[in-house]
Amino acid sequence: MEQQSVQEIIKATHWPRTMAATALGVLALFLLVSTVREFKGLPLIGSGVSATNTISVSGKGEVFAVPDTATFSVTVRETAKQVKDAQDVATKKGNDIIAYLKAGGVEEKDIKTTDYNVNPQYEWTQSVCPQSGYCPPGKQVLTGFQVSQTLSVKVRDTKKAGDLLSGVGARGATDVSGLSFTIDDEDALKAEARDEAIAQAKEKAEALAESLGVSLVRVVGFSEGGGGGPIYYAKAAMMEAGFVGAASVAPEIPVGENKIVSNVNIVYEIR
Repeated sequence: MEQQSVQEIIKATHWPRTMAATALGVLALFLLVSTVREFKGLPLIGSGVSATNTISVSGKGEVFAVPDTATFSVTVRETAKQVKDAQDVATKKGNDIIAYLKAGGVEEKDIKTTDYNVNPQYEWTQSVCPQSGYCPPGKQVLTGFQVSQTLSVKVRDTKKAGDLLSGVGARGATDVSGLSFTIDDEDALKAEARDEAIAQAKEKAEALAESLGVSLVRVVGFSEGGGGGPIYYAKAAMMEAGFVGAASVAPEIPVGENKIVSNVNIVYEIR
């Protein structure tokens, strides 16, 4: 009986302890979850705070550079009664022009066919009308076919542009057009123009802050003019020639300069 009473006493005292420990564990878990939730609800340091006192300034940067690449288009057109005949002649002239360009230092990757067409050619003939009675209408008569091929040419040595233009004309080009001068790799020049624009904007902001008696805190906004980066103004010579012909003297073609422009707008927080 005494042994049974002891066991009952132990059971009676162990149960409240277990319940108390369980309750403390649940409470601790609840407090941990609540704390984590509160931390998640707090904004990060420096975020979610919009600057209310700001000034906006603009800057413009310009960089000039001599173009190093010339591009132009060459077209060959031939007409014959049969498609094959027109194609044969046009193909020979086109191949001669491509071979000449390659021999002149133009790489194969810089010669590209941009257009190739075969079009029927018609003439309108009026029927002979009798002196009296019904006069039949005129009609279109097929006279042949015209084949045309247009090449886009990129010349990486601008000094050769004049000679090449003259040479393609001597080899049967029907049209030479769209001559323009560009800079093949403009990334460094774009960055230089942008840096110049940013420096100008910063100088304006510092002067304005001094005049207002405030301090610049940080940059809170930036945009570049047009939303697409620097703007380009070409000072290159442009040429539209319907036919170059077999000129014995190459045309003198000045390349001029290209101007790369960057416009930026910067917003500063002030205090």
